[in-house]
Amino acid sequence: MPENHFGARVAIPAPLLLLASVAARTRRIRLGCTSYLLPIRHPLLAAEEVAVLDQLCEGRLILGLGRGLSAAMFKAFGVAAGDKRKLFQANLAVMRSAWRGDAVGADENGQPIHLAPLPVQQPSPPLWVAAFGPLALKQVAGLGLPYLASPVESLAVLEANYRRYHLDVAAAGQPAVATIPVMRTVFVTQDRVQQERVRTALAAAVPSALRSKDTAVDDWAIVGDRDYARDKLQEYKATLNFSHLIVRAGITGIAADEELRSHEQLLGIVADL
Repeated sequence: MPENHFGARVAIPAPLLLLASVAARTRRIRLGCTSYLLPIRHPLLAAEEVAVLDQLCEGRLILGLGRGLSAAMFKAFGVAAGDKRKLFQANLAVMRSAWRGDAVGADENGQPIHLAPLPVQQPSPPLWVAAFGPLALKQVAGLGLPYLASPVESLAVLEANYRRYHLDVAAAGQPAVATIPVMRTVFVTQDRVQQERVRTALAAAVPSALRSKDTAVDDWAIVGDRDYARDKLQEYKATLNFSHLIVRAGITGIAADEELRSHEQLLGIVADL
């Protein structure tokens, strides 16, 4: 789940609350968000909420972190957009220290106080960082954390970004990062009319600010029959050697049962990669 604010139709302002609901209804699947926004939160409160969720789901959380893009959002929260990278880095440092059990302050008697509860996963849930642009990539690499790319960048852009990211990781003296998550929209169907309907819906749904004008739907989404989907995923695997495939859902105008059938076919394809 991404985090976004103030959209009339698709706002997800509290992804951890939604994941808590999912945690109560599931037992095995991993639960993740793609962009829990640190610059607009108090780091200790954020650390507590993450720890509680990791306890609720018994250690199934993957925490994707982000800085935010919307100028309107930063203005509404009273945060200077130009400070977002500095705030992200500082807040994350406080959160990681608290999760390790370091003192976060002192009580009225001068005795140290600590975060409680701590996450099930120690020293923290897996942390992935959403990044868009060279400065964000360099910051993620410097932290030695996995990079979570935009879901609407082409394979060629992803390849170039990962090449830069791995070089920046090495330049920062961090160990090589083997976790390579890739987010794609994948829709598997033999019906060519339905394929075109999905492409049209996807083209209309992505804000122009998030994609290049010369990038077609087929550059960032995989829409086609089983053979086409298998071949494209094999190309992604060969090019990026991804460790996790995050399949986006919720295509406007496409019924839930249609998406479910697509996901069921995709499971069989992924098993053979």
